Amino acid sequence: MRHGVQGKNLSRKTAHLVAFRRNLASSLFEHGQVRTTIQKARHVQRFVERLITLARKGTLHSRRLVIARMQDRDLIDAKTDEFLTTAVKKLIDEVAPKYADRAGGYTRIIRTSQRRIGDGGELAILQLVDPKESPRKKPTNVTPRRRAAKARYALAEKKADAKAETPAVEAPATEAPAEPKAEAPKPEEKKE
Repeated sequence: MRHGVQGKNLSRKTAHLVAFRRNLASSLFEHGQVRTTIQKARHVQRFVERLITLARKGTLHSRRLVIARMQDRDLIDAKTDEFLTTAVKKLIDEVAPKYADRAGGYTRIIRTSQRRIGDGGELAILQLVDPKESPRKKPTNVTPRRRAAKARYALAEKKADAKAETPAVEAPATEAPAEPKAEAPKPEEKKE
């Protein structure tokens, strides 16, 4: 049975997978972008998005959660609660405040045409999105048939509006129609 099995393990043991995720996330926060395989980028993207969402809250509890997830407990001064590592410090002080007005979608994966030399794995770039950039609109699930029906309806409305706007053309004024002429009386037939 598959109880409690979530996501992919990328052919790694759990401890290795967790360490790999933290290392790649800290590199992303320090440098702004990371070049890796597509599968690794997808795996780390979810983790990074959740960390940024946590860091955006700015509370002490959320800061401690971020530190716990990044495993940087030893690198914090216990008396002043100040950061001594660059990745977590940069995440909380610089990265998270930039995305204060953005509701998700902090990272993007850009596929590259390059392949890894050793095994030919597909490479991609995982990068933090510019906060001023508007989020991508979700594609609407409009079928071609619906799209065609909408186009026909819009065209019919346009024609109806154009017809209503054009004034009715009146016939040119002419002389009043002549009254019908009275029929001439028929000559009476002779009676015999």
